[in-house]
Amino acid sequence: MEYRKLPKGNEMISVLGIGLGGIQQNSDEVIQTMISKAIANGINFFDLCCGAKNVFLPFSKAIENCRENVYFQLHFGAVYDPITSEYSWSRNLKEIKDTFTWEMQILNTSYVDFGFLHCVDEINDFEELQKNGVFDFLKTLKQNHIVHHIGFSSHTPSVANKLLDTGIIDLMMFSINPAYDCELGDELGIGNYKERQELFLRCQREQVAISVMKPFFAGKLLDAKTSPFKQELTIHQCLQYALDRPAVLTCLPGICSLHDLEELLSFNHATKEEKDYSIIGKFNIESFEKNCVYCNHCQPCPRHLDIGLINKYYDLAKVHDQLAYEHYDKLTKKASDCIHCKHCDNRCPFHVHQSARMLEIANFFKK
Repeated sequence: MEYRKLPKGNEMISVLGIGLGGIQQNSDEVIQTMISKAIANGINFFDLCCGAKNVFLPFSKAIENCRENVYFQLHFGAVYDPITSEYSWSRNLKEIKDTFTWEMQILNTSYVDFGFLHCVDEINDFEELQKNGVFDFLKTLKQNHIVHHIGFSSHTPSVANKLLDTGIIDLMMFSINPAYDCELGDELGIGNYKERQELFLRCQREQVAISVMKPFFAGKLLDAKTSPFKQELTIHQCLQYALDRPAVLTCLPGICSLHDLEELLSFNHATKEEKDYSIIGKFNIESFEKNCVYCNHCQPCPRHLDIGLINKYYDLAKVHDQLAYEHYDKLTKKASDCIHCKHCDNRCPFHVHQSARMLEIANFFKK
C-alpha cells in the first residue's frame, strides 16, 4: 500500500480508502469483517457518510483496537432517520449536534480526524451553514481538539474556491474522474476541464489535500454500455487517473461486498501497464487535447526525464506555488536535459508536443 502525507498534518494516509455509502445492505458481522479486512490490508482511511445508521456500530467494533491508526471523515450535515435509520441531510444545528453526539458515542472515540461541512454544492449552502452556526460549531470543535482537521465535500469548483478562501481547510472531498473532467458526466460533473484543473492546482499550492469521491462515475466508466466514452475503463485505470491529479491524497470508492473490496485491493498489485489510462487520449476529447495529464505514457525517456512530474511542477509554478520551484530544483533530470529526440511527442496520446514544452519549461525555470 502506498501512503501519502497530509500536507497540513503528520498523518500518513493510504491512497486507497473506502466510502461507506453502500455497505449498509450487509449484516453487521459482514460489515465488520469487511472493515477489518481492509485495515489488515493497509487501508486506513474511511468516509463516514454512511447509507444508513447501522454501519456505525460494526465500524466501531472493527477499529476499537486500532483507533489511533485509522482516520475518517465525519460529515456535519449527514443525519439519519430515527425510524428507518436511512441517510439524509440537514442544515439544522440542533439536529447536527445531536447526530454528532450519537456518532461520538457509538464510535467510542474522543476525537474526529476530519470534520466535514457536508455537500456544499451551492454558495447558499455555505451561507446557510454559516448563518445557522454549523461552521462556527465545527471551528469550536477544532479549537478544542475534538476535530483535528476541517474539510468539506463539494462538486462545484466555484463554491469550493469560496471554502478555500476561508484559509482553514485541510481536506476537500471532490468528485474526480475522466468523465467529469471531460465534461461528459452528469449534473454533478460541474465545471470545465480548465476550472477543475485550476482548483486542483490551487489545492496543491495551498497544501489542501483532496479525497476523491466517484472515481468510477458510479460504476458507469467500468462498462462500455454506460460509459460516456462508449468504451470501458478498468478500476485500476480510474484509480490511477484520480491519484495523478494535483493535491490528491486518497480515493474513496464505495464498496458493497467483499468482492468489491478484493477488486479494490488488487490495485496494490497491478502493473504499470494495467494502471495506464492513456487510452482516454483516443476518445477524441477536445478538452484534453494538447494538455498534459501527467499519465507518463510518453515513457521511457532516453534521457530518463520524468516528463509527467516536470509538467506538474511547471503547471504549479505558473500559479505561483513556491514549493514547485524547490521540488523542480531537486530533480536529478530537468527539462534542460531534454535532447529533443521527439520520442515523447510520438507517444503522447493527447498530442502534446513535449519536446517543445521541455524547452519552454527549461526557459521558464531558468528565468
